[in-house]
Amino acid sequence: MTTETTTATDLTTFENLLAAITAPEGQGVQMKDPATGAVVGYAPQRTEADLDAAIATARQAQRAWGAKSHAERSAYLNRAADAVEAAAEALAELLSREQGKPLNGLNARFEVGACAGWLRANARFEIEPQVLVDDESGKAVLEYVPVGVVGAIGPWNWPMMISIWQIAPSLRMGNTVVLKPSEYTPLSVLGLAAVLNQVLPEGVLQVLAGDGALGAALTAHEGVDKLMFTGSTQTGQAIMRSAADTLKRLTLELGGNDAGIVLPDADPEAIAEGVFWGAFINTGQTCAALKRLYVHESQYDQMCEALVDVAKKMPMGVGTDEENVLGPLQNKAQFDIVSSLVEEARAGGARILTGGDPDEDQPGYFYPVTLVADIDNDNPLVAQEQFGPALPIVKYTDLDQVIDWANGLEVGLGSSVWGTDLDEARAVAARLEAGTTWINKHGAVDPRVPFGGVKKSGYGLEFGLEGLKSVALPKVTSW
Repeated sequence: MTTETTTATDLTTFENLLAAITAPEGQGVQMKDPATGAVVGYAPQRTEADLDAAIATARQAQRAWGAKSHAERSAYLNRAADAVEAAAEALAELLSREQGKPLNGLNARFEVGACAGWLRANARFEIEPQVLVDDESGKAVLEYVPVGVVGAIGPWNWPMMISIWQIAPSLRMGNTVVLKPSEYTPLSVLGLAAVLNQVLPEGVLQVLAGDGALGAALTAHEGVDKLMFTGSTQTGQAIMRSAADTLKRLTLELGGNDAGIVLPDADPEAIAEGVFWGAFINTGQTCAALKRLYVHESQYDQMCEALVDVAKKMPMGVGTDEENVLGPLQNKAQFDIVSSLVEEARAGGARILTGGDPDEDQPGYFYPVTLVADIDNDNPLVAQEQFGPALPIVKYTDLDQVIDWANGLEVGLGSSVWGTDLDEARAVAARLEAGTTWINKHGAVDPRVPFGGVKKSGYGLEFGLEGLKSVALPKVTSW
């Protein structure tokens, strides 16, 4: 299996890294660059028998891994971060070619750097036993022990970084991990695992590429003790049903349709670039991106103009070209969703400020940055998660009404408030139904700060001490 442990091969070059993970031509699924259509490599396809073997290996390896101290496991995470940094350029090129995101900007090199950062952050957290009672009646201590085997299923938008969000805390807490990457970006995760497994003990981390049936088998497998999933609400609901028979513990980070509210005292020119990247980071393919922007009527025209000015300065193109900061949509299905929603908005009378007209003769799934004004709150482009480079800008007049609009959907991952009066911004933030509300920024995740959704955006927390606790079992000892 391509992700089994230590290899003597130098994985710091793209060619060696790809050679270590790709199947021979004709023996795997062909993966193509969404920017050019060029073949990147071939993803090996694992079977349910392979999954059974991997889980058995993981259960065996977990005994020794779980017996190590926090300090010992943290040392492994730091060595893994060292390995990621040594192979950073090779990993970034692989990610750019398979996922499509540019090397520069908040994209491939940024994502690989975040992998190392999250590994180191999880190694630094201190999680000590908590004394609950210590008096004449006795003593009780709460500590967190390994769950066992963590099954993880990752998405295609941030395939390496989100995999690390699942891997790093799980390993730190003494679990082993069996991970199935998205069918759209398996090579990126196989490459990351190959680098990590240069330093991790054998069997502690295994990545198996395969189709949806393999993912379903992982979620139902009796040998898996906890599931971590990042993806759509619909798939998260299916995973919950599948996990019910074995009562697996779950962490689900599901779909979002994040609202941003620009208050009347905001300075459109000052916040325009922050709003832009809140919406268009990773070309809009981010669960916690700003996907519907509400602007007070007094600032509406200025905000629209400022965003158009920013959009015109951001080059979009092939990810391996150094000047680009925006790339293609990762797959044809997502391109079609974005295109359909924009056309529906146009047909409904909305005004396209920029974009909305992809070049059909250009190779790749490029959809231009699209800003849509004069759009109703119930338009599908507002009400549905577009997950791409199209931002609807909705005018409002009444604060209570816009808060109702922001809270009116069944999802609640992130949200943001933009304004100069921080007390007022915090007061508005307190009324928004979301796992995280940012003020004068959007989507700024931090490994030290817990992150998770409410409503149909999932449940459970990742990051920080709370994230560590979510991949462990609370155990009380009393005497």
